[in-house]
Amino acid sequence: MNTKIDNKKDYIKEMFEAGVHFGYAKSRRHPSVSKYILGRKNNVEIFDLEKVQEKLQVALEFVAKLAKENKQILFVGGKVESRSIIKEVAEKIEAPYVSGRWIGGTLTNFDEIKKRVNKFVDLSNQRDKGLLGKYTKKERLLIERQIKKLEETFGGIVNLNSKPGAVFIIDSNKEKIAREEAIKMNVPIIALCSSDCDISMIKYPIPANDSLIKSISYFTNLIAETYKSNRTK
Repeated sequence: MNTKIDNKKDYIKEMFEAGVHFGYAKSRRHPSVSKYILGRKNNVEIFDLEKVQEKLQVALEFVAKLAKENKQILFVGGKVESRSIIKEVAEKIEAPYVSGRWIGGTLTNFDEIKKRVNKFVDLSNQRDKGLLGKYTKKERLLIERQIKKLEETFGGIVNLNSKPGAVFIIDSNKEKIAREEAIKMNVPIIALCSSDCDISMIKYPIPANDSLIKSISYFTNLIAETYKSNRTK
């Protein structure tokens, strides 16, 4: 997959093969997505891939700009179909991510969230250095449980040290709290949004299927690889 930004690159064949053109039934369509709908097949609306490509190019150019400025992208995908993809892809490029439930305040109350992250890091370091021997067996068991819980909740944002340059969201409807926090904190949103989403609230929407694993994987990898190939260090 070529990830250098080329305005002449045709992504349509790749997108078609990934099934990104399938939306939902017309009854679920949000008005903001109407101009990106080409037609219907078996009551399922079909995205116009030429128009999707236009929005994708804009998003990728923004991603390349963030990379060149060494600004982080926070990857967010808590729905079942996206969790493992978000985690795997973000870890490959050492990007922060949330692949489970979004914790309220992750952006709007970052200082408090960072305290919990630091608690996880501190306990993990103590365990790894064999410094938990001073505790009783029961206390060590409780600490191990605490570490596990903290890792599940905050493990993906250990390297998020300040407000990110952007968030990349899978399904802006599903990630309503993340979307609202990003808007409140003036963090630009790049989002994969199916036909039921209000894309008028998203600065860099990619109107395409946000439920199929192949579609989610295609766009998440493309965003990540574009970022990686344009990073300056």
